[in-house]
Amino acid sequence: MNNSYFRTIAGSAMAFIIIVFGSYVIAAQSATTGNWRASTKEKQPGELHISFERKSEKYGKNSHGSFFSYDDLRGLTPEQTKNGRVRFSIVREAGTLDCEGSFTDGVGTGTFQFNANESFVQGMRSRGFEFNDERLFSATTLNLTLAFADNLLSANFGKLDTDDLFKALIFKITPEFMAEMKATGFPNLGMEELVKARIFKIDAKYVREIKDMGFGVTDFENLVKYRIFKVTPEFLAEMKDEGLTDIDPEDVVKLRIFKIDAAYVRQARAEDPNISVEKIVQKKIGAWSRN
Repeated sequence: MNNSYFRTIAGSAMAFIIIVFGSYVIAAQSATTGNWRASTKEKQPGELHISFERKSEKYGKNSHGSFFSYDDLRGLTPEQTKNGRVRFSIVREAGTLDCEGSFTDGVGTGTFQFNANESFVQGMRSRGFEFNDERLFSATTLNLTLAFADNLLSANFGKLDTDDLFKALIFKITPEFMAEMKATGFPNLGMEELVKARIFKIDAKYVREIKDMGFGVTDFENLVKYRIFKVTPEFLAEMKDEGLTDIDPEDVVKLRIFKIDAAYVRQARAEDPNISVEKIVQKKIGAWSRN
């Protein structure tokens, strides 16, 4: 099994990151007006889903949607989303979205105007982060705050850029999460690795449990592969019980790819106590012979 397959999967993960992150970034352009659409049919308790669409000569038409708490929709109540004219605002540190339009049977449409908050721009600049119109709109819809930036900077994580702020906010990467991951023996993880950790649900508990099994995981990318192919501490314990105590991470992944369980390993080792993982894999796919 070569690494191109793994690179394809990891690349797909990063493409997902770019798509998710990019959907917010490109949604905001230099224009300050656009259209909104909302629906009560997309339900999340106490929240309303609103999509914003903007046009610009540079990027064309761009849109994205988010759920907003009614507490954040000034001037709009759940009752008003049934029918009738509405005017409401989303006021955040980065700027304000003033919206107007109407609802019919729980579906709303209208126009909005966005006004950036210059004090937010200056505050972020003083912390080393630059915000153009694109990022300001995104910061408003996502509710990026100066306090969030300060909290992230307090982690002494190293050099962070503006894109890192958005990634940390979208994927819930906190100073606590950073510290926990560093403490597991991976002190040099960058934002890209931390985003992967969130996407593939790699937390400190999982890392410790995997490393405690003694299979020599020293590369974070091995953990990503483990999560992709559902390598659990329980699976590793079963392999150890069957005598596979000194196998590298790539071989562990092969066992999962070819659905080789403890019973199959036990049978293979009964026939040949010194059989290697590679031979077990070949046996599983019908390509192994003793010659």
